[in-house]
Amino acid sequence: MANMINEMLFNKTNLSMLSKSLDSAMLRNRAIANNIANATTPGYRRVEVSFEDELRGALDRTRLKGSRTDSRHIPLGRLDIENVNAKAYHPVDPTLASGVNNVDIDTEMAKLAENQIAFNYVVKYTQGIFKKMNSAIQGRALQ
Repeated sequence: MANMINEMLFNKTNLSMLSKSLDSAMLRNRAIANNIANATTPGYRRVEVSFEDELRGALDRTRLKGSRTDSRHIPLGRLDIENVNAKAYHPVDPTLASGVNNVDIDTEMAKLAENQIAFNYVVKYTQGIFKKMNSAIQGRALQ
């Protein structure tokens, strides 16, 4: 039990990862909403969000991490979770899905639903962590 409490209270990786996952889902939702809103705008280029690959890389303990002795040094190896952030970008996609731009409304709607499911999962998981913390603090058994 003490090990579980220590893990919850002092493992900042989990909460930082969950927080960044929620931030990424919000940014992705905004990007998808903009893509849908501009589905008929001539020349509009759709926006995507990258996050999961960078997060996987930061969590990969098999990759070495270089040590920096000066802030001007180039970071080597995997990033710390605190340095992983979602980034919006225009994918290289010369195809004009609609004939007007590269937005396919069906694909965007599917991505929106997928993003909502992922967001809800992370919210529920985060709620579970805080519920466990609250129970541990109050000295109650989980129900």
